[in-house]
Amino acid sequence: MITTNDVAKVFDTVLSIPGMNEVVKIDLKISRKNVLLLNHVIERGLAMESDTPGLLGSLSEDGLSELRNVSEECLQKAGLVELNQKLTTLSEACK
Repeated sequence: MITTNDVAKVFDTVLSIPGMNEVVKIDLKISRKNVLLLNHVIERGLAMESDTPGLLGSLSEDGLSELRNVSEECLQKAGLVELNQKLTTLSEACK
């Protein structure tokens, strides 16, 4: 049976493949709705415990920060930073 440690080693190996740190340009055209949803999914994933098995659990702090920056950049380019902040405040008030 495969253990959590084995899975972490596999993910670490995949992330260490030469060229994985190279910057790629992605021409992505998505709706503002999907930008908000993508941001929410990324934030929810980043909020998970670091000991969670899987790809996100094996990321370094730098990797997590870079992913957070990508999410924020998408919001900025879509002009949704303020709306996202207000929606976040609203959802936190419901907790």
